[in-house]
Amino acid sequence: DAGRLARFETTRAYFLPGGTPLRAGDTLRNPAYADTLRTLAQEGPEPFYTGGIAADIVETVRGAEGNPGLLSPTDLAIYTVRERAPVCAPYRVYEVCGMGPPSSGGVTVGQILGMLAPSDLAALGPDSPEAWRLIGDASRLAFADRGRYLADSDFVPVPVHGLLDPAYLADRARLLRGDDALPEVAPGAPEFDHALDWGRAETFERPSTSHVSIVDAQGNALSMTTTIENAFGARLMVRGFLLNNELTDFSFATHADGRAIANAVAPGKRPRSSMAPTILRRDGRPVLVLGSPGGSAIIGFVAKTIIAWADWGMDVQQAVALPHLVNRFGRYDVEPAASRLVPALAAMGYEVETRALTSGLHAIEIGARLEGGADPRREGLAHGE
Repeated sequence: DAGRLARFETTRAYFLPGGTPLRAGDTLRNPAYADTLRTLAQEGPEPFYTGGIAADIVETVRGAEGNPGLLSPTDLAIYTVRERAPVCAPYRVYEVCGMGPPSSGGVTVGQILGMLAPSDLAALGPDSPEAWRLIGDASRLAFADRGRYLADSDFVPVPVHGLLDPAYLADRARLLRGDDALPEVAPGAPEFDHALDWGRAETFERPSTSHVSIVDAQGNALSMTTTIENAFGARLMVRGFLLNNELTDFSFATHADGRAIANAVAPGKRPRSSMAPTILRRDGRPVLVLGSPGGSAIIGFVAKTIIAWADWGMDVQQAVALPHLVNRFGRYDVEPAASRLVPALAAMGYEVETRALTSGLHAIEIGARLEGGADPRREGLAHGE
């Protein structure tokens, strides 16, 4: 990404010292970031929102050469962190809990699993094209609902309970009966006490995110996904850190086919995400902690891993490493390691593309002891003591 990193002086000096990209083995020093961390450690978060750090962020955004932004000191000063309840849905003997709106992750994962609950995936197994037909079309149906209904619930009514209602999902699951791919999918009509007349959002999400799963000696469990959107965010550096370009998670169209779009950009609104940090519980106790980067494919990565662990009896490392088959909007993306399934999926009527799918799953099974699994597709490891 050297060309875009070179646009801004501070970013260029950090990533391209002397005009040359950093190489493996180079020593990278960031004293500006060290100072930022010291300030936050000593003074808390206030300097980030109202102090000198905030002033530098605003100055950098407004002074960005070629694409100056409109960020103001007031925008940062009035920002508040919202603590939100998790979204939980049943699957087999487990309760699958994840992140609710404005993320679409928890709801969409819950919908996929809920539609698959009537199917005996365990009997079919991971090598069955029929299993992947069910998974693929359940995902497509869930993504159709996601595109219409999921957004920041502070700004638009989101039918979370209706979308995860077992009766609604059982009705959607009936669409999976048959032998071939669904020729087309459409959003459903979940129970909802507000207008359902939303348009479908077309949002371009960039898959550059990080995830960590942690369980400590006291049994506390954390699943945390974090992102600055694209790999280097907005390519703007302030005080040693990169600024995000998270606005691209919004729809910049306000209407589609005469309907308002729930995820349209608006002042103060948070954009829809696909982050799906997830914890499975059984009898109220956590048994599996997982999540992944990957843009909108995160949802498929997480759902596949849960199915592999819960239905196919894989340990967490096997479940994480299992080849991905992801279907969001009709095309089936299949990793080369699962290419043996391509002819059968194509015969079912799917458009199939074989390509790498760069997840970064991390999972921990909590049983008599802790078992960790790290995605072999990119950097990361499972480590404990």
